[in-house]
Amino acid sequence: MSLMDDLKRVLKSYWAYDDFRELQDRIVLSIAQSKDTLGLMPTGGGKSLCFQVPAMLMDGVCIVVTPLVALMKDQVYNLNQKNISAELIHSGLEKDEINKIFDKCIYGKVKFLYISPERIATSLFREKIEHINLNIIAIDESHCISQWGYDFRPSYLKIIELRELKPHTPILALTASATLDVVEDIQEKLGFREKNVFRKSFERKNLVYIVRYIEDKTSYLVKILKTQKGSSVVYVRNRRKSKEISDYLNENGIKADYYHAGLANNLKDYKQEQWKLGRTQAIVATNAFGMGIDKPDVRTVVHMEVPDSLEAYYQEAGRAGRDEKTAFAVMLYSKSDRKKIEQRIDVNFPSKQTIKSVAVAMYNFLQVAVGAGRDAIFDFSLSDFCKRNKFQIQIAYNSLKILERCGYIVYNDESEHKSKIQIIIPKDSLYDYKFDDLGLELFLKQLLRNYSGLFTKMISLDPDYLANRLQLDKNKINSYLKQLSQRKIIKYIPSRVKAQIILSQERIPNSYLTINREAYDNRKERYLGKINAILNYCESRNLCRSKMLLDYFGQKKSPNCNYCDTCRDYLNDNDNKSLEQKILSKLSNQNVLLSDLISKVNHSKKDIVNCIRELNDEDKVEIIENMYIRLK
Repeated sequence: MSLMDDLKRVLKSYWAYDDFRELQDRIVLSIAQSKDTLGLMPTGGGKSLCFQVPAMLMDGVCIVVTPLVALMKDQVYNLNQKNISAELIHSGLEKDEINKIFDKCIYGKVKFLYISPERIATSLFREKIEHINLNIIAIDESHCISQWGYDFRPSYLKIIELRELKPHTPILALTASATLDVVEDIQEKLGFREKNVFRKSFERKNLVYIVRYIEDKTSYLVKILKTQKGSSVVYVRNRRKSKEISDYLNENGIKADYYHAGLANNLKDYKQEQWKLGRTQAIVATNAFGMGIDKPDVRTVVHMEVPDSLEAYYQEAGRAGRDEKTAFAVMLYSKSDRKKIEQRIDVNFPSKQTIKSVAVAMYNFLQVAVGAGRDAIFDFSLSDFCKRNKFQIQIAYNSLKILERCGYIVYNDESEHKSKIQIIIPKDSLYDYKFDDLGLELFLKQLLRNYSGLFTKMISLDPDYLANRLQLDKNKINSYLKQLSQRKIIKYIPSRVKAQIILSQERIPNSYLTINREAYDNRKERYLGKINAILNYCESRNLCRSKMLLDYFGQKKSPNCNYCDTCRDYLNDNDNKSLEQKILSKLSNQNVLLSDLISKVNHSKKDIVNCIRELNDEDKVEIIENMYIRLK
């Protein structure tokens, strides 16, 4: 039996597919042969199977590096549902919990370990990884390692240290969108032993790209969603607008909801699930929505505002039509949009003096003295920081991100902390406790069966895990936990998302603070290039939208799609010209009855009549008595 036969056997056994998709087979075979591999696959192309299938065939643990906590949770849950052991490590775990996960990896009890790129730099990770037998290092969203990319993350540069610790473990880098420069940069930054790239065409033949030049966007959105009845995603740029537009859609008879990163985790999960089940037609969201979500029947993705790059647009638009049926990616563009986009430049790249002022204020806010603070970790409230120092939130946020790129700090703006519980009533008293709610009593018994040490210390728990394990609704679990807390039976700390700042080095004197060229000037120049590219896409009225996107990603000399708005306008123009030519040729130098003309020209009566009216307006023909037409 060949290696590919073995891979297909794993695919069938665990995922119930008979064969791989286009390009999946080549990527899977390459990594199974221990070759460093870069896979470029459009959104929805099945990237996760490219490392999951070969890892099941190979001895050891597959480590998956991704910045997306939601994707980690989703994939770990799905793997566990298939009786495949998978774990994730994130900042909400206690040290002893992390130690237990690492020990399970060392003793071969885990097949997949999901981590964020920041984890690689920790001393505990470096200590433990030496004792873990790795089979694959899988890197999702690998374009984040490139400073040429649209979503560069400094933490991704630490991944090369993982390669140094495990030099013989093959790397699989995956991304949905990368230009030619980024493709080269990914392989260099990850230390590929030899170049090895598998590209799937970026062309989405079933996806129709449309730009509509419209001032009243919300009214036009209603028109789109009433025409396209299937599931839709509507992208906006801020949280307030997500709710405003969602409310407007509901008022106009479209079942809609809103989604953004500021919502509680359980509420985000609920909204996402309602949309996935088709109970909500349209989800109005910031770009926090969509990563790792596999809903095949999305018929329309609408952008109410212009994203910062064609990469971001392509990835978000690509969430439509994963079932290979016709779907639409619609950009709504108005006269004021160019000015709004140009204003983003000053917000995303505050002046260097402003960035230094934010740095000084940050150190003072955290009460860090000059010469102190290296590796210190602080909970951080951006809103409190901005209120105290009178900074605009977006200016402060982007200044902190630039300071991160300069190497001064690590800024985790969504550091998740798990729910924690401890039983605070004595054991004897608990056994004698009289419950008036049987469901609550049974829930407590299940807690005792599933978690050890509840009487002695705070234990982290995962409501998602409990919900699946106990077959209970997550809202019900949260209700039970609150009731037990109110009755003074447990101490309960709900999960929360809290930002953190980690100081990468000690505080230096203010006069020594510098903003280096690569972190600021070069990035600003590249950002301007991306802004110009997407503005060109929006404002062009004579180039095929699909061809423009393919050209941008290095797929040159692509044919026109014949379906986007510019292609259709062109074809319509040509149709009108050919109809005009046919009518004029039939007229020649004689008078022709309109009914005879309609019978002789192979077009609809409506089109012929309209064309004759236009020709009459242009003084090319005249209409005479008894509906005769003649050349003028």
